Amino acid sequence: MDDLLKVLEEAGQAAIGLFAFPYFYIAIALVWWHARHTVTLQRRLYHVRLYGAPRLTFARTAAGLAAGLALSLVGMGAGAALNGETLMFVWIGMGVLALFQLRYVCLAYAAGAIGLLQYAAEWTGFGVAEGPAAEALRMLLAIDVPALLFIAGFLHIAEGLLVRLQRKTLTIPLFLQGKRGKPTGAYAIAGVWPIPLLWLVPSSDGGFALPWAPLFGGDVAAWSFLAFPVLIGFSDRTAAYWPERKAKFSGNLIMLYGAMIAGLAVCVIYWPSVVVIASAAAFLLHEGLLWIGRSRERGKEPLYSQDGTGVKVLAVLPGTPAAELGLQAGEVIKKVNGAVVRNKEELHAALQLQSAYCKLEVVNREGHVKYLQRARYQGEHYQLGLIPAPDDDVEFVASPRSASIWQGLREAGARRLRNSPTMRHQEARREAELAAAEQAAAAQAAAEALALAERKKAEEEAGLPPRASHARLKS
Repeated sequence: MDDLLKVLEEAGQAAIGLFAFPYFYIAIALVWWHARHTVTLQRRLYHVRLYGAPRLTFARTAAGLAAGLALSLVGMGAGAALNGETLMFVWIGMGVLALFQLRYVCLAYAAGAIGLLQYAAEWTGFGVAEGPAAEALRMLLAIDVPALLFIAGFLHIAEGLLVRLQRKTLTIPLFLQGKRGKPTGAYAIAGVWPIPLLWLVPSSDGGFALPWAPLFGGDVAAWSFLAFPVLIGFSDRTAAYWPERKAKFSGNLIMLYGAMIAGLAVCVIYWPSVVVIASAAAFLLHEGLLWIGRSRERGKEPLYSQDGTGVKVLAVLPGTPAAELGLQAGEVIKKVNGAVVRNKEELHAALQLQSAYCKLEVVNREGHVKYLQRARYQGEHYQLGLIPAPDDDVEFVASPRSASIWQGLREAGARRLRNSPTMRHQEARREAELAAAEQAAAAQAAAEALALAERKKAEEEAGLPPRASHARLKS
């Protein structure tokens, strides 16, 4: 009992230390920045937002705290030979990898790369006598790679669960430029969570004994807690699947990946040579996740594009009449108040036909017709609260996914289409200005020709020789 109280006391002190330092709050600031960037992108694309940045930040921070508590309890049975040098090495590794691909900012990639480097250094017997290189090699060889892989695996299990549980606020409608240049609708599934972790680490100064033996404990006699925040995130896009189905599938796939990596890390305890397989799997299986996701999208027709037979719904704003009516993404509005609608302009006009109610004829995702009706209240905005799939009047589309950190820093999230209304208006204005300039030049030339003709006529009537002949007589 006393040992357990000692463990709880040390855990409480470590938790207080975690929240007393700025690292966790920096992680929350990054979550807010991501949420704010998402809201800004929504306003630029379709001038409204689904959820505000403060709400998203609070929901993801609360979810991250719950996930951190669960993972810290898992860590009580795992343990790891972690220290500040190891964490610094991991963060440097992720930064270097991010220079090549932005998606490499992930503990699994860093742990896999560190494991392969460590195995190569041990297998080749590479060594450096002194200097910074020798210190870096010492830090590399001291890293507990199996424990890092175990932590990365459980972080991905938590990430998959969060994607599934919070898929409603993670799915954001987008406008993209299609293969033929025509705008099409899609969904981004993206989120970032701060995870505060308390992990058992060997203690060299006092510490406490445990009544159980952690998985990665070896023959360690004294333990303490290392408190550190971790930032996890997920990002994907779909134009060929319903957003909730895509989020569920992606969450399940991430959890399966995390379980496989954690299982391989445990295998290293009994078969140390498996570490190279586990390290390579952390990298290759993660790339396999991306390949599976993109191969499922490849060759499929986009679900969110207008075809002129009705108004395709891309998204429904929460708390609006459209949400109360039960409209869903992918459904097609055929009639409003008895009037056929083929585009958003006809939809808005049809909503004005009745002041007391609105009645919709809708084709659902399965192709069946359903009828929706709702009373309209005094002072209520005439719009339903839906985001139609994009048409040719779209001004901005979302930028392509960033390939590297440099590209991510350069991009603003959205870019203006070349054939957008603003660009067409500017082109028409330039053409009008050019035509007006040509007309003015032609009018000026005509006026000069007329003035010359009048001067010649006046000289002839006065009996003077032509101007050219008079000039020759004088010479």
